[in-house]
Order: sequence, then C-alpha cells, then structure tokens
Amino acid sequence: MKSIGLQFPYGVLAVIGVFVTWYYNLQPMEMSYIEGLYANPAASSFTNDLIVVVLAFLLWSFVETGRLKMSYGVWIAIFVFTFVIAAAMTVPLFMLLRERRLIAMAE
Repeated sequence: MKSIGLQFPYGVLAVIGVFVTWYYNLQPMEMSYIEGLYANPAASSFTNDLIVVVLAFLLWSFVETGRLKMSYGVWIAIFVFTFVIAAAMTVPLFMLLRERRLIAMAE
C-alpha cells in the first residue's frame, strides 16, 4: 500500500476515535471517572495497559517528531489532546501527520 493511501484510513480512524470515546464520556456516571477506570479487575487491567501504550506512543512520537523535523507545536497539541480528547483520536492523527510529512520529504 502506498503511503499516500494510508492518509485516508488514519483520518477516518481519528474521527471514529473521537466519537467512540466521547459517547461514553458524556454518559452519566455513578462514580468518578478515575474510580470507573479501576472499578473491577478487567477495567484495571485495560486502564493500566492503555497507560503503558499511551506513554510508549508519546515517547515514540516525540522522537519521531524530531527525526522527521516536524513542528514540536504539533507534538505538544498531540500530547494535550491525548489526555483531553482521547488517544483513540491522537494516535491515528499523529500517524496521518507523519504520513503527510514522509510524503513531503520524499518529493
């Protein structure tokens, strides 16, 4: 698959990532958000798994931003949006921006 062909699925996944997370974030909760993350062993396992994956992504994306000479302002926005919106949106969004940068560098 050509790298230009990856831009569309990454963009679609970024949009889907907003809706599939925020639908649940806007639902009424009987406990605090943090309590919900650790409400049972399955939720605790998934929460801790996601924390490790997000930290690895943020480290990798920071290094990749420098390696590809992308704007660190973009990385800061990705960092903030990861915690304010959702990693389900920012991971594919960064991948989209990375693909665009790789294409620009190849031209």
